[in-house]
Amino acid sequence: MAQKVRVRFAPSPTGPLHIGGLRTALFNYLFAKKHQGDFVLRIEDTDQNRFVEGAEAYITESLNWSGIPYDEGPEKDGGYGPYRQSERKHLYIRYADELLASGKAYYAFDTSEQLDAHRKDHEANGKTFIYNWHNREKGRLVNSLVLSEEEVASRIASGEPYVVRFKSPQDRILELKDIIRGDMRIDTNILDDKILFKSDGMPTYHLANIVDDHLMEISHVIRGEEWLPSLALHVLLYEAFGWASPEFAHLPLILKPVGKGKLSKRDGDKLGFPVFPLEWTDPKSGDVSRGYKEDGYFAETVVNFLALLGWNPGTEQELFSLEELVSSFDLARVNKSGARFDPEKTKWFNHHYLQTKLDLELAESFKSHTSALADIDINYVALIVGLIKERATFVSDFWDLSSFFFEAPVDYNPKALKKGFKEETADILQQVIHIITRTREFTAQNLEAKIKDWITDQGIGFGKVMMPLRLALVGDLKGPDVFDIMFMIGKNECVKRLDTFLEVAQA
Repeated sequence: MAQKVRVRFAPSPTGPLHIGGLRTALFNYLFAKKHQGDFVLRIEDTDQNRFVEGAEAYITESLNWSGIPYDEGPEKDGGYGPYRQSERKHLYIRYADELLASGKAYYAFDTSEQLDAHRKDHEANGKTFIYNWHNREKGRLVNSLVLSEEEVASRIASGEPYVVRFKSPQDRILELKDIIRGDMRIDTNILDDKILFKSDGMPTYHLANIVDDHLMEISHVIRGEEWLPSLALHVLLYEAFGWASPEFAHLPLILKPVGKGKLSKRDGDKLGFPVFPLEWTDPKSGDVSRGYKEDGYFAETVVNFLALLGWNPGTEQELFSLEELVSSFDLARVNKSGARFDPEKTKWFNHHYLQTKLDLELAESFKSHTSALADIDINYVALIVGLIKERATFVSDFWDLSSFFFEAPVDYNPKALKKGFKEETADILQQVIHIITRTREFTAQNLEAKIKDWITDQGIGFGKVMMPLRLALVGDLKGPDVFDIMFMIGKNECVKRLDTFLEVAQA
């Protein structure tokens, strides 16, 4: 790998970035950083009809949020710009002309109606119409291979619509290499003559991406497997220009959680999970699509689970920091077959990363999203977070797990009340109130020692005390250690909640 590693992520700004696209960006980033290379963002906006306002900014923001920012691209010129294809049109015209001059491409004037007629004629005879060596020079098709130079020039000068097609070779077996797929052989006789340039002055993806990858000195093209059928054409284009081809790696699809096919937005809507890194509002319809960030997932979660969709580290390790991913990543360990998306596994990852966050950081997020905490000291909130985060998957879980630290329960779980409040319970809790009132050093450890010693001395079953005590303080049989709860809410609040509980339970 003598040439410096330069990879590119080249999305189209036609809408929000799907997590499949984000995984492609991630694998490019990991490969570049593993080999001290450059990660380039190029915006493939040649199809202006499908351009969506705000999509490019969304792509950039998604990469930055994920912690995989590009080294070169729009607003980060590394000497290979511009990085938007719409700003590179002059280059594509030049190289299309070069192919025409060398006889590797030709003008075609066939209308869509004429081509439809050819297709229908072939279908009627049980055949498939392919525009290539079979028919391009037999006079049935209207192109510069059968027309005189004068007629071609006249048609172009008159403004007649045309396209430039690649002249795919006949009777060759093309040897292709892919880092993930291995060696492949393609018979060029089955290839059609793809359109490279349209009369509107814009190239197709096939020409533009080859020209850009060459001029930007891209060493490795790492992209989704949907581009695998185009590999033969792209290799032939490099050959036609006399350029060295980059190495190719085609990533497997991300599959639906259930059923067949690749993961789509519809799957997320149906099963209740996002398929986009960030929330997206469609500028035309106003429809809002969920994002991993807004749904409470951490960027580390998204990077970790995406890395393991199609890549196998070769060990049992599942939890990776970005630095560990860079160190471990190897394209040779990317699978050929599709990777099934597991929304429950993404939650498992998020639970893990939530545990690694500082309590104060989580408390700030919790407080900013919870109006009931507006006047609560952030340090108190952080202490609560430390007690309950082990049972949480998202920061949005915190309120249900901790509301009783901030507000006294207004009702009690009926099943728990029936189970925990017996004939002798009122007397027992009165004794507990007495112990609480007399406890001067009001710490969790001291309260635990005093109440448990009393339970042992009285010969009472622990459940007969601890169950109604928890119910009185929390409103349910849930929450962290009951003595931690008592310490956090304080002596007066403990007594007040026990008194209220007794009134309600005995009513």
